[in-house]
Formats: sequence, structure tokens, C-alpha cells
Amino acid sequence: MFPAISDWLDANLDQVIAWRREIHAAPELSRAEFATTAKVVEVLTAAGLSPVVLPKGTGVICDFGPADRPRIGLRADLDALPVTEQTGLPFASQVAGVSHACGHDAHTAILMGVGCLLAGIDDLPFGVRLVFQAAEEIMPGGALDAIDAGAMDGLARIFALHCDPHLQVGTVGLRAGALTSAADRIEVHLRGPGGHTSRPHLTGDLVYAMGALITGLPGVLARRVDPRSGTVMGWGAAHSGDAPNAIPQEGRLRGTVRTGDQEVWDEMEPLVRSIVGELVAPLGVSYDLTYVRGVPPVVNDEDSVGMLRRAVGAIDPAAEVDTPQSAGGEDFAWYLQEAPGAMARLGVWSGTGPHGDLHQPDFDLDERAIAVGIATLAGAVLQGELEPEPPLL
Repeated sequence: MFPAISDWLDANLDQVIAWRREIHAAPELSRAEFATTAKVVEVLTAAGLSPVVLPKGTGVICDFGPADRPRIGLRADLDALPVTEQTGLPFASQVAGVSHACGHDAHTAILMGVGCLLAGIDDLPFGVRLVFQAAEEIMPGGALDAIDAGAMDGLARIFALHCDPHLQVGTVGLRAGALTSAADRIEVHLRGPGGHTSRPHLTGDLVYAMGALITGLPGVLARRVDPRSGTVMGWGAAHSGDAPNAIPQEGRLRGTVRTGDQEVWDEMEPLVRSIVGELVAPLGVSYDLTYVRGVPPVVNDEDSVGMLRRAVGAIDPAAEVDTPQSAGGEDFAWYLQEAPGAMARLGVWSGTGPHGDLHQPDFDLDERAIAVGIATLAGAVLQGELEPEPPLL
């Protein structure tokens, strides 16, 4: 580990953990992260930095370091989830129905620590921009608000971490190329005349039409899209009717479509609209389809992964582990549409007991991961730019 990092952690890690616990106990939903934003401003200002709150009142950008060198962005997300915490921790959420079940409290504390650490180093090899963004948990993501406010202006690269309860604490998962998937949301509102279940031939059988979509859309997509793209469609909600002997007049389906391929994502909406129309056409019902494009895939730049690899290797030669592409979505992808960069997966599993998962009421993390996260992001800055790999002869 870089001496500047290890020395700072020896003196300050307990304080960073305390920040994490304070934020954890007072979680805020997307675009309501006012107290969390104020805490970030308080900490960075005390470190001698000049944080700027984003125009919507949540989120922070903070530049420092040399202005005559390339500037590196480091991003964290602030928001919590509408999930009731069931961890039993002494610093568990004090807000009913809201919790940091995705680890954003750790992301925020880690980046505050990185900012304070780097602020104390006189000759940084890069300029630094800390980006604390709101609303990662809602589509299409608060990254777009941060970008509109100038978060990517003049950046050479950008990096981020995300907690991963499937990786053991002390490890960091790295992958060049696609790390996550595009994630879109669809809702189909079906309508028909309704009728008696004994005479479906005299009406439009709306529930049958819903069933045709529930099974047909995922099945047809699987045969219209290259399976190597990692495309998956799933329904999360289906609602219609109450009486067992009445064909209802309305029904709704809600689900998601995910793909790991940027080109497939660009073509997905018209394809889904075409398939839904073809499946419903013979069934005598009408429908409206709402298609909400979410986020593109996170595609890690190879040179940026190399910078993270060198930082992780300085922590421990065995700290780097492989990590697969996920079908989950992450709005860090929007930053990578503007400049190269990479996201790493931060191991937060203690090594004993079940792994657990993100977005669950009992999600917790091993706080030893906070030091690893700080060393990874700060190390990506301190180790300087990697030389490009020489071409093969």
C-alpha cells in the first residue's frame, strides 16, 4: 500500500467508519439526500476543500489538485432504498421503511475519506474531482443530473466502486469490458370489453392475453436476440381482476428488459414494441405500452482497469479477483459515455456465514472493506497514468 495511504488510514479510519454509521442511521431516498449532502460538505470543507452543491440541492462536486494536469473523477452515490432494515445493528436505520441496503453509505464515506486523504498531499500526479451524486437507484439515474451540472467537463477518466457481498472483504473485483447491463422498464396496460368466463368467445379474454405476454415476450426475445448479448426479460408484477368467473376489463404487467450489449440495447425498444403488438393482435384486446429506457451497460475501459489493478496490487498482490458481468444496471454507465473509466467491485462479505445480497432488508457489510475502498480509489490517483501497452509485433 502507498505509505501516504497507510499512514492516513492508521490515523483516520475510525473516523471514516463513524461517518458511514452516521449516514447509515439516517438514510435518504433518491433526490431527497439533503442531510447526506450537508454531511459531505461539512467534512470536505473541514479538510480545506471547496465543495459545491449541485443545482437541485442534493449531490456535490469538489475539485482540487493541480489544474495543469489531467483531472481524474471519483464518484460515489448518496441515496438509500425504500426497504425496511432488519439487520439489528446498533446504528441501524432510524427512518421507517428506508435503509442503505445497497451500500451507498459506505461508498459515500469512502469517497469522503479519499478526498480528505488526497487533500493533504501537496504534489498530486492528477487533478481530482469528487462526484457525490444523488438518485442512483431510480431510472434513468441521477448521474445525468450530475453530468448536466458539469461533472464530466474536462475529466480525463472517472472511477467508482460498488459493494459486492459475493466477494470476500480484502478483495476487489476487476473486469475490462462490460461489467453491468442496460436495464429498461416496461409496463403494458391492457383493456377489453370484459365478460363471463363461460363465454370467452364473445369477448376479449384479457387474462389470457396477459398470459400470452407473460410467457411470450421473454420467449420470443430469446429467439430474436443473440444469446451472447446476455439479454434477459422478466416480469415483476401482474394485476387484473378479482372474481374467478369474470373476465376483467383491465390488466397491467410491469417488468424489466436487460442486456449487456450496447448495440442490442439501442434496438431493444422497437423490438419489444413489435413483439407485444404481434402477440396481442389476435386476442381482441387493446393495450398501451410504456417503455422507459434506463441506463446503458457499464463498459470498463482497459487502461482504466489497469490503473485500478495497479492500485489494488499495491494493497495486496492477492487482492485482485475476477468478477463476472452482471445483469444489474448502474447509472455510472452514463459517465462512461463521456470519458473512459472503470468501476470496481469491492468485496464486503466477512468470509463467514451466508453471502446475502444487495437490496435485501438484512444486507450488511464488513467495515474492513472501507479501508480497501479508500486505498483503491486513492491509489488510482497516486500511482499516476499507466503507459499504454506496446502493440504486439
